[in-house]
Amino acid sequence: MNEEGTWIEEIEITGNQLVDYVKDLIHEGNVRRVIIRTSDDKTLLEVPLTAGVAVGGVLTVFTPVFAALGALAALLVNVKLQVVRLDTEDRE
Repeated sequence: MNEEGTWIEEIEITGNQLVDYVKDLIHEGNVRRVIIRTSDDKTLLEVPLTAGVAVGGVLTVFTPVFAALGALAALLVNVKLQVVRLDTEDRE
Protein backbone atom coordinates (compact mmCIF):
# COMPACT_ATOMS: atom_id res chain seq x y z
CA MET A 1 0.00 0.00 0.00
CA ASN A 2 1.34 3.40 -0.91
CA GLU A 3 1.58 6.30 1.48
CA GLU A 4 -0.45 9.26 0.28
CA GLY A 5 1.60 11.36 -2.11
CA THR A 6 3.92 8.53 -3.18
CA TRP A 7 4.11 6.01 -6.00
CA ILE A 8 6.18 2.84 -6.49
CA GLU A 9 8.33 2.00 -9.48
CA GLU A 10 9.77 -1.52 -9.85
CA ILE A 11 12.90 -2.11 -11.90
CA GLU A 12 14.83 -5.30 -12.62
CA ILE A 13 18.56 -4.69 -12.88
CA THR A 14 21.73 -6.71 -12.72
CA GLY A 15 23.74 -6.84 -9.53
CA ASN A 16 26.68 -4.94 -11.01
CA GLN A 17 24.41 -1.96 -11.87
CA LEU A 18 22.94 -1.73 -8.37
CA VAL A 19 25.31 0.72 -6.62
CA ASP A 20 25.46 3.22 -9.49
CA TYR A 21 21.69 3.14 -9.97
CA VAL A 22 20.99 3.76 -6.27
CA LYS A 23 23.50 6.65 -6.25
CA ASP A 24 21.62 8.20 -9.18
CA LEU A 25 18.31 7.77 -7.34
CA ILE A 26 19.65 9.55 -4.26
CA HIS A 27 20.77 12.49 -6.38
CA GLU A 28 17.28 12.80 -7.93
CA GLY A 29 15.89 13.91 -4.58
CA ASN A 30 12.29 12.71 -4.96
CA VAL A 31 12.96 9.17 -3.71
CA ARG A 32 11.51 8.27 -0.30
CA ARG A 33 12.64 4.64 0.01
CA VAL A 34 14.56 1.98 -1.93
CA ILE A 35 13.75 -1.70 -1.45
CA ILE A 36 16.02 -4.38 -2.87
CA ARG A 37 14.49 -7.81 -3.49
CA THR A 38 15.65 -11.07 -5.00
CA SER A 39 14.08 -12.28 -8.23
CA ASP A 40 11.69 -14.40 -6.10
CA ASP A 41 10.54 -11.31 -4.11
CA LYS A 42 12.45 -11.85 -0.86
CA THR A 43 13.38 -8.50 0.68
CA LEU A 44 17.15 -8.14 1.09
CA LEU A 45 17.51 -4.51 2.09
CA GLU A 46 15.20 -1.56 2.64
CA VAL A 47 16.80 1.87 2.72
CA PRO A 48 14.72 4.87 3.82
CA LEU A 49 15.91 8.10 2.23
CA THR A 50 15.28 11.53 3.70
CA ALA A 51 13.82 14.04 1.27
CA GLY A 52 15.75 17.27 1.14
CA VAL A 53 19.13 15.93 2.27
CA ALA A 54 21.93 18.16 1.02
CA VAL A 55 23.67 16.42 -1.87
CA GLY A 56 27.13 17.13 -0.43
CA GLY A 57 26.34 15.20 2.75
CA VAL A 58 24.62 12.32 1.01
CA LEU A 59 27.77 10.44 0.08
CA THR A 60 29.05 10.56 3.65
CA VAL A 61 25.76 9.47 5.18
CA PHE A 62 25.20 6.62 2.72
CA THR A 63 28.74 5.21 2.57
CA PRO A 64 27.79 2.16 4.70
CA VAL A 65 24.74 1.60 2.50
CA PHE A 66 26.89 1.67 -0.64
CA ALA A 67 29.25 -0.88 0.96
CA ALA A 68 26.30 -3.19 1.71
CA LEU A 69 24.95 -2.73 -1.82
CA GLY A 70 28.36 -3.56 -3.26
CA ALA A 71 28.47 -6.79 -1.24
CA LEU A 72 24.96 -7.72 -2.37
CA ALA A 73 25.82 -6.91 -5.97
CA ALA A 74 28.78 -9.27 -5.87
CA LEU A 75 26.53 -12.13 -4.78
CA LEU A 76 23.49 -11.55 -6.99
CA VAL A 77 22.99 -11.74 -10.72
CA ASN A 78 19.60 -10.01 -10.94
CA VAL A 79 17.65 -7.99 -8.38
CA LYS A 80 14.31 -6.21 -8.25
CA LEU A 81 14.57 -2.65 -7.11
CA GLN A 82 11.42 -1.00 -5.77
CA VAL A 83 11.66 2.77 -5.69
CA VAL A 84 9.11 4.67 -3.60
CA ARG A 85 8.97 8.20 -4.97
CA LEU A 86 7.29 11.38 -3.81
CA ASP A 87 4.51 12.38 -6.15
CA THR A 88 5.66 15.70 -7.60
CA GLU A 89 2.70 16.12 -9.94
CA ASP A 90 -1.03 15.51 -9.70
CA ARG A 91 -1.97 12.00 -10.85
CA GLU A 92 -5.68 11.60 -11.46
